[in-house]
Amino acid sequence: MKRVLFVVGLLTLTASVAMVSRAALFNWVKTAHDFGRIEQGKPVTAEFRFTNQGELPLLISQAKGSCGCTGVEFPKAAVMPGASGVIKATFNAATVGQFSKSVFVESNAEGGTMTLYVKGEVLKAAP
Repeated sequence: MKRVLFVVGLLTLTASVAMVSRAALFNWVKTAHDFGRIEQGKPVTAEFRFTNQGELPLLISQAKGSCGCTGVEFPKAAVMPGASGVIKATFNAATVGQFSKSVFVESNAEGGTMTLYVKGEVLKAAP
């Protein structure tokens, strides 16, 4: 009987250890950027810095803006545990008025998809 209880206890312990999953993990400096007032016709860029605080390499499979007015650059290579990276979002300030845009980041990090935000106001260009 003791042997059976020991085996059951050992299997339970093994199963619980296996359930603890290792993952990549974003640690963002910031997830939103306010450009404030910007001039029409002059693209502006926000940099979103992060560190991989997980145990596995962080792989960003895709990063895209919510519309064609926001271009995105992201690391194509794996970001190793403890290493840092930057995602750049460039907004084309073509239309006058307030704006609020999103950047969707798909990765193998815990949680899968992350959303970054940029906002501001485009003022009419001086003649």
